[in-house]
Amino acid sequence: QVQLVESGGALVQPGGSLRLSCKASGSIFRFNDVGWYRRAPGKQREWVAGITSAGSTNYEDSVKGRFTISRDNAKTTLSLQMNSLKPEDTAVYYCNRAYGLTPYTWGQGTQVTVSS
Repeated sequence: QVQLVESGGALVQPGGSLRLSCKASGSIFRFNDVGWYRRAPGKQREWVAGITSAGSTNYEDSVKGRFTISRDNAKTTLSLQMNSLKPEDTAVYYCNRAYGLTPYTWGQGTQVTVSS
């Protein structure tokens, strides 16, 4: 049973930055296409960014140029660097498999609140 643990969320002012991290039991980031998702209040969970096992990255249009997804060399941690944050980025952020792969059980996520 893979367990996903997200961290790094916080309250930040508009224009600020945060770095989210996701750790998993097992080397899932090495062999899977994975990504970050978010669920804003009153909305469904949406895909935000993805990285393939080969290292190719993709982003949802609203975060392009502001967010960067990455893995560490040992592929044990998935990260999301978020810059130029906007109030509409407020959401609970999750990591999981992506690109059509069956997701693992979702973790609890990490809350990001962008507000002045």
